[in-house]
Amino acid sequence: MVEDAVAGDVRLTDRISLGVLTRLFHRDLVDEVIAETGRREQRSRLLPAHVVFYFVLAMALFAGEAYEEVIRRLVGGLRFIRGWSSQWTVPSTSAISQARARLGEEPLREMFERVAVPIGAAGDAGCWFRRFRVMAIDGVVLDTPDTPENNAVFSHSNSGVKEGAFPAVRVVALAECGTRAMVAAAIGSGRVGERTLAPQLLDRVEPGMLILADRGFYGYDLWTGCRDAGAEVLFRVGSNMNLPVLQTYPDGSYRSVLIHRSIQRQTRQKARRRGGRPDGDLSVLEAAGIPCRVVEYGITDRDNSDEIICLITSVMDHDLAPAHELARLYHERWEFELALREIELHELHHRRVLRSKSPEMVRQEIWATLLIHYAIRHLIHEAADTVDLDPDRLSFLRTLRIVRRQVTDQAGFSP
Repeated sequence: MVEDAVAGDVRLTDRISLGVLTRLFHRDLVDEVIAETGRREQRSRLLPAHVVFYFVLAMALFAGEAYEEVIRRLVGGLRFIRGWSSQWTVPSTSAISQARARLGEEPLREMFERVAVPIGAAGDAGCWFRRFRVMAIDGVVLDTPDTPENNAVFSHSNSGVKEGAFPAVRVVALAECGTRAMVAAAIGSGRVGERTLAPQLLDRVEPGMLILADRGFYGYDLWTGCRDAGAEVLFRVGSNMNLPVLQTYPDGSYRSVLIHRSIQRQTRQKARRRGGRPDGDLSVLEAAGIPCRVVEYGITDRDNSDEIICLITSVMDHDLAPAHELARLYHERWEFELALREIELHELHHRRVLRSKSPEMVRQEIWATLLIHYAIRHLIHEAADTVDLDPDRLSFLRTLRIVRRQVTDQAGFSP
């Protein structure tokens, strides 16, 4: 980040760290990821690859600061430590931009895939429903700078009234509800639907998970993908979805069947040709489809209007998962909404427009933002566990402020 002034074989850049977050992104792991992604520098540079990696993370941690200020924060705690020259040169914005481009997005993405795993332990509040680890899928749209490169990849968002001012990028992620830790993500243009991106998360779905999702995510392929991975699902769907009642259970839920559109279309055509029911023969549909259980309940909005919530789940045992408990569980999905709010309001400082001017750097910045959020959530979980508290009781914003202070106070010294 500064001149590689040395004392013996020790360079100043070898002491760059992220304070308390360095425990999760320690130097050996950073070097390993850089080497595996082929981003190790071929010659000694003012900004070595591992320093640029930490800089990109710090850039996400101090989202409202200019490049040079982020650099100064990283080396600020080293100014008073002896062992190297005090003549430091902060690299120019152009040099930092070139260093980011050399690093690319792959090391950040690889680090996220390695580090981001569910962290809730047995008995942790909100992490479990019966024997299932409660997870959720949701997404957010962020704006990017209006550059020719970004416009070529990220379409402008459209509210239906007018087109947005900036090219937008959509991020869809999988998160653990109890800890709000995101463990998988897919990135695409703002015009790419959530349902299109969501199947990219299936590689991180594991047996024993119970996946919650809003009605915008339901799709036959996503449902079957989660089930093939060994997970259970609880999705909200539109109340007008065709879900025939095959058997009613004592808790008020009922057994139904999910049919792929192509099969349902063929069944209806055959029924019409034979003069039968337009919906086809239920026995044929049941044999061709996937069994599900349906839970319906009503809510009253603030304006006193009534709304019917329709949930479908693969958990068929109504004794294991009664309807009223599933209805309550579904609203745990809001924990993910709060996690996205933490990123937008606190981590990004209300700056919905990212700073990167090319698609690869946009994706690099997003992976860094997700890594910082995960690291803070990991720290919150550890702190809550030591005093036996629900992680929801600890403030994300206060923890973020602590982490920012630690970056400027600590350097990366060997234990």
